[in-house]
Amino acid sequence: MKSAALGFRAHSGWTALVALSVSKGVPCVLARQRIHLIQTFTYRFRQPYHTAKTMPLDEGRDFVAGVRTQARDLAYRAICELQESLHAQGYRLMRSGLVLASGRPLPNLPDILASHALIHTADGELFRESLLHACARCGLLSKTAKERDLRDEAPEMLRLRPDDLTRRIAELGRSLGPPWSQDEKLATLVAWLALRSKPSSLRRSRRAARTTATS
Repeated sequence: MKSAALGFRAHSGWTALVALSVSKGVPCVLARQRIHLIQTFTYRFRQPYHTAKTMPLDEGRDFVAGVRTQARDLAYRAICELQESLHAQGYRLMRSGLVLASGRPLPNLPDILASHALIHTADGELFRESLLHACARCGLLSKTAKERDLRDEAPEMLRLRPDDLTRRIAELGRSLGPPWSQDEKLATLVAWLALRSKPSSLRRSRRAARTTATS
């Protein structure tokens, strides 16, 4: 079986996903998807902390928890389906990579809801945490990297000049056709890093991310 990894760049309510394998230093995209992490794709659910701000605190807390549970379940189902599909094609999916935002620690829920900036941060972190949770549930080791650090970290880890790495990622998109936006490019890059990372540097446990708060 050949090794493969998933890469994610998440947004509020959905994520770009790329499945990648690398053979003799040459990456190959095995799948490219955009997955909804909520069942009803409306502002109410895509921005759960914004919605919670309009509710009494206990009701808002329950609402956020419900969106998180749904996002975890939808992510888990999508990853398991892809894991099975790739296995049938001769690929063993054991790793994943996730692009992070700032990684700013979040306070408790009342303090989040008192700050518009923290509400935006918390909305994004909920869906990123849900992906990490689902990956761990599927037995995947996860690599995380802040978006602003990727361009410095990736060339060194992959032993490629920055210009060469940018060109190779772009060429993958030309052969696949659209969409091949920044979302897919960064998802590909972090999946590639996940394949190259030492197991000791990857996340193993299924736990809520420290940056996500509900209480």
